[in-house]
Amino acid sequence: MGLENIGGWEFIVIILVGLFIFGPDRLPKAISDGVKMLRQLRQMARNATGDLSKELGTDIQLEDLHPKTFLRKHLLSEEDEAALRKPLQGIYDDVRGVADQVKRDAESAASAAKSVTSPSAATPAPAQQPAIRASWDDVT
Repeated sequence: MGLENIGGWEFIVIILVGLFIFGPDRLPKAISDGVKMLRQLRQMARNATGDLSKELGTDIQLEDLHPKTFLRKHLLSEEDEAALRKPLQGIYDDVRGVADQVKRDAESAASAAKSVTSPSAATPAPAQQPAIRASWDDVT
């Protein structure tokens, strides 16, 4: 984790905002306090995951603390997970098959419509009839 996502201009704006809020005298102290707070938060997270790993008897990473990931990785066996997924897998396969068929039908209809609307070289263009001009005498 670092400053990879912050560009040069964004970094300058952050520094300027910090100068306006804290002033040039208190800005270094505010930065050091923020860095200390981040270090303490990281250490607390490491301690919590370490304690949880000891209690459960498995190796837990910080990413594993998401409830879904935690259940999947530590409480469900592979057989339990497969049994939970089995009813939904058949429905998913059916929906996927119908979606693929609809896509194929739409593509064939589009290609048929394209071939009907494109003019072929074998049919001659219709002859244009001369326009009929109305004169002043025809109107009166």
